Amino acid sequence: MMQAQLYDEMWGQGQVQALGDSPAQVQYAGLRDPYAAFDEWLRSEDPARLRRKQREAEEVFRLTGITFNVYGRAEAAERLIPFDIIPRIIAAREWQRLARGIEQRVRAINAFLHDIYHRQEIIRAGRLPAEMVARNAAFLPQMIGVAPPGGIYTHIVGVDLVRTGEDEFFVLEDNARTPSGVSYMLENRETMLQMFPELFSKNRVKPVSNYPRLLHRSLSASAPPATTGTPVVAILTPGIYNSAYYEHSFLADQMGVELVEGHDLRVVDGRVAMRTTQGYQPIDVLYRRVDDEYIDPLNFNPDSALGVPGIMDVYRAGGITLANAPGTGIADDKAIYSYMPDIVEFYTGERAILQNVPTWRCNEADALAYVLDHLSELVVKEVHGSGGYGMLIGPTSSKKELAEFRAKLKARPGNYIAQPTLSLSTVPIFSRAGLAPRHVDLRPFVLASPEGVTITPGGLTRVALKKGSLVVNSSQGGGTKDTWVLED
Repeated sequence: MMQAQLYDEMWGQGQVQALGDSPAQVQYAGLRDPYAAFDEWLRSEDPARLRRKQREAEEVFRLTGITFNVYGRAEAAERLIPFDIIPRIIAAREWQRLARGIEQRVRAINAFLHDIYHRQEIIRAGRLPAEMVARNAAFLPQMIGVAPPGGIYTHIVGVDLVRTGEDEFFVLEDNARTPSGVSYMLENRETMLQMFPELFSKNRVKPVSNYPRLLHRSLSASAPPATTGTPVVAILTPGIYNSAYYEHSFLADQMGVELVEGHDLRVVDGRVAMRTTQGYQPIDVLYRRVDDEYIDPLNFNPDSALGVPGIMDVYRAGGITLANAPGTGIADDKAIYSYMPDIVEFYTGERAILQNVPTWRCNEADALAYVLDHLSELVVKEVHGSGGYGMLIGPTSSKKELAEFRAKLKARPGNYIAQPTLSLSTVPIFSRAGLAPRHVDLRPFVLASPEGVTITPGGLTRVALKKGSLVVNSSQGGGTKDTWVLED
C-alpha cells in the first residue's frame, strides 16, 4: 500500500490510499470551519444552476475582455483567463499570521534594496556573498547612491505563497519588479458578487474593491520633493501587445489616472511631462510597467522605443518617483531568494515568520552535484525566470526533457536553483463531474509607501486546472479563483 499526505483547504488533511493498480482514493479529515457556511449553501444548490453560472462567469470575462497574451504562440496569442466559481476561503486567524509575515518580508526587502545600493552592510557582515550582487544581472550600478522618497524601492509587491498543511505556509517567490494579476483579483470578486450575491450575505468576507483607491493613495504618498500641490500619477505601459496590457488599462481607469506610453512623455525643464491637449504636464509618480532595460535608452538599452530618454537623470535628481524603482529585480532574483530568511533576520532583528522553500543554489558545486543526481525528483527554475517558463518539474518530465535540462545545468549552473517538489494544498474546482481537487498558490498584493505597508486581504489564487498539475501560471494552462478572507 502506498500512502501520502495531501491537504485540501476545504476538507483538511487527507490520506491517499492505493492498492496495486487500483485508482488512488483520498479520505479527508472532514469539512474545515471556514467553509461551513459555503458548504451549506453549496449543498442546497442545483448543480445545473451552478453549471449555468459557470458558463455565465466565463461569458462575463469574455465580454469584459479579461485576457492575457501568450508569447511565442501566434496561433493563440490572446487567451481568456479561466475562472472557477468555487472560492478559496481563508479564516481570519490564518490571514492575520500571513499578513504579519508578509509585512515583515516586504519591510526587509526594502531595507535590503537600500543597503545594497548604499553601504552594503549585509555583505560586510558576511551574511550575503559579494558575488551574489556583483555578478547579478538585476543589480543596476546606475542606482548606487540613489535614495527614493521615503526609502521605498518596491511600492507594489506580490508575494507568492503555497500551503502544504494546516499551519504550513511557504513563500515560493517574491515579485518585487512589476507583479501582475491584481486586475484578475478584482474582476474575480466583482464576478462572484454578480453571480452569487446571496453568498456574501451568508459569509462575512473582507472587501478588496478599494485596492485602486489604496494604490493611488500609496503612490501619491511616495511623491518626490519636486512635487507641488496634489501629486500627478500616471501608468507607463509598453503598449497593447504586452501580456498584461489589460491590467495596465484597467488600473488606470480604476484610479482615474492617465495611461501613457514612452512616446507620450518627454523631459521638460528637469521634469518628466506627459502630452495633453493643453500642452505638457509634469508627472510626479510614474507607475511603470516597462522593464529596467527599456525604460531609458540614454542609460540602458539604446534601441528601446518604450522608455523616455533622460528619465533616469530626472529620477536621480529627485524630479520623479518611479514605482517600482529600477534595480528592484535583484530582490526577487531566485538565487537571492534562497538567502531571504537571513535577509529578514538581518534587517528586522527577528526570525522570518514565513519560511522559504528549501533551495539548492546550482552555482555551488555540492548543490549542483545533488541536483544532477536527483533531477527527476526536483523542480528547477531559472533565477530570472517568470510565468512558469524555463522551468523543469522533474517528476512529470520525460527522459528526453531531463537529459536536455541536465545539459543546461552543466553549461550554466549559476542560472538555476532547485527545490523539492512540494505537496501543494488543493482547493476544489467545479468540474462536469462535480467538485474535484486542484493545486493552488496565492499571490497577496502589498502596497508600501512612506506612510506604511498595506496588504489587500486575500489576493489572487491561481489554480492548476489540469488534474495532478503543479503549474498554476495562466501562461501554462492555469486559472484563477476568488479568494475570501473572512472577518473575525
